[in-house]
Amino acid sequence: MGKWLNRRNFTIFFLVIITILIAFFILPISLPLIFALLTAILLEPLVRMTMTRFKWKRKMTVISVYIFFLLLLALLIYFTVTQLVGRLINFTKSAPDTFNAIAGAWIDMQDKLFNYTEGMPLEVVESIQNGMNQVIESARDFLLAFVNYDVITGLLTGIPNFLVSLLFYAIALFLFMLDLPGLKKKVFNHLTDGTKKKVILMTDRLNRTVFGFIKAQFLVSLIILAAAFVGLLLIKPEYAILMSIIIWIIDLIPILGSIIILAPWSIYQFAVGDVAEATKLAILAAILLVIRRTVEPKVMGEQIGLSPLATLISMFIGLKLFGVLGLFIGPLIVILFTTAREAGIIKLDFKI
Repeated sequence: MGKWLNRRNFTIFFLVIITILIAFFILPISLPLIFALLTAILLEPLVRMTMTRFKWKRKMTVISVYIFFLLLLALLIYFTVTQLVGRLINFTKSAPDTFNAIAGAWIDMQDKLFNYTEGMPLEVVESIQNGMNQVIESARDFLLAFVNYDVITGLLTGIPNFLVSLLFYAIALFLFMLDLPGLKKKVFNHLTDGTKKKVILMTDRLNRTVFGFIKAQFLVSLIILAAAFVGLLLIKPEYAILMSIIIWIIDLIPILGSIIILAPWSIYQFAVGDVAEATKLAILAAILLVIRRTVEPKVMGEQIGLSPLATLISMFIGLKLFGVLGLFIGPLIVILFTTAREAGIIKLDFKI
């Protein structure tokens, strides 16, 4: 028992306790600072490339890259907000006509149901009607869950907190970008030469992986853009350019994907009675989903240095364990493990 009570084990135990406390109490309220640090690390190669290309000093380069990044971020937020507000205004204007069309489609559907079920036993007809009523009630409850008073109040009260977090993120990002070399130097001062080489190897590999991931997402989204444009040309030519661009932008966001646009659109067309167009949109949504799930593992595997099979397996297991975010957490864990093994931090030299 005494051999376990030494200074080294006590230090490890103390560090584990500190890490757990930080993970549960500090990290949840430090997300803007963490995202700022991660963004600064991602922008560091661009900073170094700009310094080399234009022979600028670091402060001048950081200011230029920082302003460029903020402009891109502002344009993205502006475009997203204006599109959402515009769609919301159009929806509120057309809401009465839409609801009337849906009500008319529902009455027509009931009339057709009565014609189809004529002559059937009363229990069967009542069962079908109860099932359809349950579907309608579920859809109503689902919509009310997003437009009730508590949700809207929560969103409105969360706007000031979001703006404060965004302000701290912007300030922290600039300071991290300026001090990143100094922070690296302080970290390396606490490492031995061997550990320093391993950490440098891992960070270089992770940098290549992150940029490879971004490149893979962009390449896959271009394929989605082309497929969406061709599909919408056949379904809705007048909206092909605008909607394919919106689908492309939404598809760049990994968690959402193009189906978040096409699925509600298809449901709306079905509700207003245009079954043919609703079916076409649903087929297009399924095609885009299949393209992404088929092409993404191969492209991502090539860009981040994993085989398509390893990428697919890690994405599937990550999806089952962590939900949608697991599609990216899974490959990242595999890359971290592979990099640690290549750096000699993890050794698996055994035979059975």
